[in-house]
Amino acid sequence: MSKAFVSERDSEDDDDDGPRLPPLPQGARNYITPAGYARLRDELRTLLDVERPKVVETVSWAASNGDRSENGDYIYGKKRLREIDRRIRFLGKRLDAAEVVDPSLQHGNGRVYFGATVVYAQDDGVEREVTIVGIDEVDTAQGRISWISPVARALLKSSVGDVVTLPTPSGVLSLEVLEVSYPPPG
Repeated sequence: MSKAFVSERDSEDDDDDGPRLPPLPQGARNYITPAGYARLRDELRTLLDVERPKVVETVSWAASNGDRSENGDYIYGKKRLREIDRRIRFLGKRLDAAEVVDPSLQHGNGRVYFGATVVYAQDDGVEREVTIVGIDEVDTAQGRISWISPVARALLKSSVGDVVTLPTPSGVLSLEVLEVSYPPPG
């Protein structure tokens, strides 16, 4: 078949799940906290039980009005339905691959592991606080960083008082671990 007769849609990945997240390191697992897992599960349930049925109803109503080519409700509804279905597929895959790790089991531990909240000081004396979470829970504005990020990798397995090195494009930084905490059990 000639390339002239192949639509652009045929050449794209039909299973496009939206924005790409950083890939996991080879052989690594998709760790997530119980709260992060619950958020993803709740979003999936909301999409399946609330949003999708509303959009399907709107599209069905719009389709019954006749000419679909100029029907904004129908066109927008079909587009929104594709977006919702794409997100449902994405969430389903992420939840299936997730390995829930409860950081409260580490409560009282002085070493940095997944789920730890770490206060560290940089070379210039600036103190920062980060919580190490799964890639689906990252929120840098709230200090939630992925466990595969360079900062988290530098901090993992360190203890209070340790100085770790963090290679950056502008040189190597030294980070001193000042405090390590985990959420209390229960």
